[in-house]
This record gives sequence, structure tokens and C-alpha cells, in this order.
Amino acid sequence: MTGSPVRYLVVPTVDAADGAKSARFGDKTILWGPADQKLGRASRTAPGLVLVTQVGRTFQDEYPDVTPLLDHGRHLVISAADKPRRRSNHCWRVEVLKAGTTVVDVPARAARRVDPSVAALLGELTPMSYQADLTWLASLPTRHSLSASFTTAVDFAAARMVALGYNVTRMPITVGAGHSENLIGDRPGNGTGTRGLVVITAHLDSINLAGGVGGSSPGADDNASGSAGVLELGRLIAGRTWEHDVRLILFGGEEEGLFGSKQYVAALPAAERARIRAVLNMDMIASKNTAVPTVLLEGAAVSSGQIGDLAAAAATYTGLKVETSLNPFASDHVPFINAGVPAVLTIESADSANGHIHSANDKLEFLDWALASEILRMNAAALAGWLGLAAAPEVPRPAGSVVSWGPDRLDIFVVGTDAALHHLYWDGGRWHDFESLGGVIS
Repeated sequence: MTGSPVRYLVVPTVDAADGAKSARFGDKTILWGPADQKLGRASRTAPGLVLVTQVGRTFQDEYPDVTPLLDHGRHLVISAADKPRRRSNHCWRVEVLKAGTTVVDVPARAARRVDPSVAALLGELTPMSYQADLTWLASLPTRHSLSASFTTAVDFAAARMVALGYNVTRMPITVGAGHSENLIGDRPGNGTGTRGLVVITAHLDSINLAGGVGGSSPGADDNASGSAGVLELGRLIAGRTWEHDVRLILFGGEEEGLFGSKQYVAALPAAERARIRAVLNMDMIASKNTAVPTVLLEGAAVSSGQIGDLAAAAATYTGLKVETSLNPFASDHVPFINAGVPAVLTIESADSANGHIHSANDKLEFLDWALASEILRMNAAALAGWLGLAAAPEVPRPAGSVVSWGPDRLDIFVVGTDAALHHLYWDGGRWHDFESLGGVIS
């Protein structure tokens, strides 16, 4: 990378120079080629190009003297001359920028026909419930995975899941030399065939990188926003009957290096992995960092179908702008993807503009409730498709005279397809069918 210098140019489209290598980042494309290649008057020369993927501003905060050649929030392009000796930690990663790649795409908005049952479901989302849970979680002094208040947060979330009818288990995990836990809530579907499994996840822990275990870490956006989202979607799902099983997971140890999700996936039996239809991971969904409310859907080739479903849900039921990336990094969707399971991260776009995370300043006052609500609507609409609304039992409807004998007794008289007169009555619990009253009605 540091051998022959290259000439590079950042343009709004890819149609700027014939023969140039290119990589797309949303609405921008970077072009590069040999130093003697003409790319345009605004081009510059650098000794090779490097892609940086970061959480928030972690790379930029650690290397403030490095000036990005292209800045797209979670993704940066820097000169190879500025490449650090380390290739990665759990907050950022550097790698060769490959030609012909789309690091971040902006798919065309393609709305589908509105499904009345999905629209009705979305009407049951409760912003006040979501905000109350998020506010409570962010009121704790910290949710560091090794702290006593992390256990308090797990207790709170477990009580919520139990009240909603989920079967709750707590999975012990190790975080470095310490101990923490994952919280898991299961609810079976009602399908008669082989049921699949849909998993909804977020990390419950927070961190103050400067303050350590004892530092104040409200973690309002990172990641009370995602954890409260799991509880709200779990509440929404509990009110309906679904074909497939649903599992809610709140992970510990994410901030230290995905400990909770790595150990969870490693312990999954092969048959259980094969049942998973989709993993929806929410991490930082409540900070509006762009003029237009935008969400990034991050996954891999294995989850491209799920990314498409989420993008369509956003176009159909929200006003969100959608960006997509098949460059997964540093959140709890990654261990699933590495195991071949279709998983997608939903995260606010341009998260590097959010300078509050991983500090004592990640507070409620910096959240955008409207953005979080839109992302939850998108997620809920996609979940409805993955889980499959179970068919409601068919209730006979009167096709003839109706007689009420009391508040819990309805009698109806129906001429059947056999031309005979039939008598049905409702006793407040179910329909009963008397024998035909006899006689053919001509």
C-alpha cells in the first residue's frame, strides 16, 4: 500500500474518469489510479488508500491528527501513510480499500403495497412505553457489564419480559476475568408445521472509556435506545399470535468485545442455528446526526434478503432514508453472521457525528425520539413478515335472522347450501350447531 502513490478524487457520482478504480460510500464515490492518471483538477496524491470502519468517533478520537480523505461517519478513507500499526481493536478496524466495492449503498426507495394488518400492528407501538423504559435504563449510574447496576438493569428487563408472557432465562458469561450475563426471553409461535425462529437483540451494557467500571455511563443512546427497543417490540409481538417463535436477547459484554453474543452463538446447537429466519440487532437508534432522518442497515451477503425487507418496510411505512452496508463490524450481529446466520444491524446513520457515546455525556437530552420511533416502525413491519401472523380462527357470521335471548346468547337461523334451515347459537364462549330443523325450503 505504501509503494507507488495514487491519485484520488472524491466525486458525487462514479462517472468522472475512465479506467479509474472506485469505491462507493453512499452519495459519494472515491476514484483512484496511478499518480500520473488524470482524474480531475481537484484530485490529490496519496501513498495508497485505507478503509477505516469505526464505532462513533473512536478512530478519529484516538488519532486526531489523521485527516480523512473521505468521511462517511462509520466509514473513513485515509492515506496509507497514516495507517496505524494496529489493524483493529473492538472499536475500529483498518483494511485495504478494495476497488470496485460499494462500502455503503443508498438503495432506491421502493415502497410495497400497505398491508392493513401490518399498519394496524404499527398503530399499537407506544412511544410513551418505549421512552419510559429507556429513561429508566439511562437513570442508572452505569450499566457496565461488571457492575452491580448492570444486574439491576437485567432484573428490570427480566420483569418486563415475564409480565409479557416470555419464558426468561439468564445465561452466565465471562467478560475478561469477570462475570456478567445475557438475558433471554422466548415466546413460542402457533404454526402447525416446522417453526422457525426470529431473534431480536441489543446490548444492555454501557461504558465510559475514560472512567472505567466506576465512571458515570448513562448510555442513553448506546445502548438504552436499542435495549428499550427490544422491550417495546417484545411488547408489541406479545399482543398477537404468530406462526414462528420469537426470542428476545439483551447481551452483556458488548462494549468490551462482543463477549455476550460470541458466547451465545458458540453455545447454539447446529439445529437451533438452522431454525433462525432472521436476527434483528438494534444498537444506537436515537441520535439524529443528519439533516434527513437516516438509518444504516448493516449485514452481509447471508442477510441481504433481510436487509431488503427492512429497506422496503422503511419505504412503505416510514419517512426514513436508508443506507446499507455489507461490511459488518463491532456489534452483536457480527457473531451471528460469522456463523452463517442472517443478521442485520439497524443503527443511526453518521454515528461519528455523535460525540457523546462511551462517556458520561450520553444523556437523554441528546436523543431524538422521532427518529427512534421511525426505526422501530421499520423494524416492526419487517418482523411481522418474518414471524408470520397466524391465521385467526374463522368465526361464523350470520347469514339469516338474528335473535338475542340475553347478553350472552345469540341465535341465528341460516339457510344452508343444502337448502335446509339450520340453527346456530352463541353462548358467550363459542358457536353451537343444532341439528337441522328439518324441511327443505323451496
